[in-house]
Amino acid sequence: MTKQRVALYLQDSHDLRDGLDYARYAEEKGFEAVWQAESRLVRDAIVPMAAYAAVTENLKVGSGVINNWTRNIGLLAATFLTLDDLAPNRIICGIGAWWDPLAANVGIERRKPMLAMKETIEILRRLLNMERVTFHGEFHHVDGIELDVVHGRREPRNVPIMIGATGPKMMEMTGEIADGVVLNYCVPPEYNDQALEMLEKGTKKAGRTIEDIDRPQLIVCSVDNDHDQAIEYSKILLCQYLAQQPHIAKASGVSNKVIEDIQSILGWPATKEQIMKAKDLVPEELVHRITASGTPEEALAKVEEYKKRGCTCPILYPVGGNFKLLIDTFAQQ
Repeated sequence: MTKQRVALYLQDSHDLRDGLDYARYAEEKGFEAVWQAESRLVRDAIVPMAAYAAVTENLKVGSGVINNWTRNIGLLAATFLTLDDLAPNRIICGIGAWWDPLAANVGIERRKPMLAMKETIEILRRLLNMERVTFHGEFHHVDGIELDVVHGRREPRNVPIMIGATGPKMMEMTGEIADGVVLNYCVPPEYNDQALEMLEKGTKKAGRTIEDIDRPQLIVCSVDNDHDQAIEYSKILLCQYLAQQPHIAKASGVSNKVIEDIQSILGWPATKEQIMKAKDLVPEELVHRITASGTPEEALAKVEEYKKRGCTCPILYPVGGNFKLLIDTFAQQ
């Protein structure tokens, strides 16, 4: 059997120490990477990434994704230098433009998101390349800074920078400036068609081709031997995403009516009671369209659809309690 690329995505629904067991188990089963989410105000990505890196030997560890607004650029570079010290050549920096209303609620004004991202990536890349950097842009001002390594490796660090892009303009810029894209979840496989078109447009500007851009994709994956139970788990997750993250709701193609009905029930943060009430408003057809949910065979078949449309490595987001069944379903060895 040819080894297929597959990765695991961890959020906040499990005890953090259990996450270390899942990372080790995924490595045993031939997964290539584990990615840690950082979206709502619940679990930061860096602490779990360090923990996963410390308990594995070969597994790559990615941020899926941090935002480019809340960490000073010097600290951001030092953070990824530190992670690379812990797990050389195994760290991936996944970075995104964040989203409102959350950003606005913590006092971040996300103006000119493309320019802000471009400046961040340029300086981050140069710092990780061990250059001395002076840069005065609209969002970043640095004077003669470099990663101040006195003890340890002074050579440039191999940390791929991948943009978590959703909208077409950010997707195009990703093709131009990033090492890869982290394609979003809660979208149907055909969403990838336009995404690849925009990526390719960007790669041409940089004299590259689409094959030069890695394209891992987050995929909500609910695997259960009981088909109906798997669908139920996905509905619980989807009602939160559709209510709280407008960019995902827009990309998923869900009707405004469904979103408004769910929002009328869910507060933020949502309570378990509200979620259990709102989940029934999520149409089952939608679950099948934008997630890989069902029995192991059904989940495998749906993930194949994303791969046929340009995803190079599925990053599976386990929904429901049985993380090990998901890992076993997609095991490569």
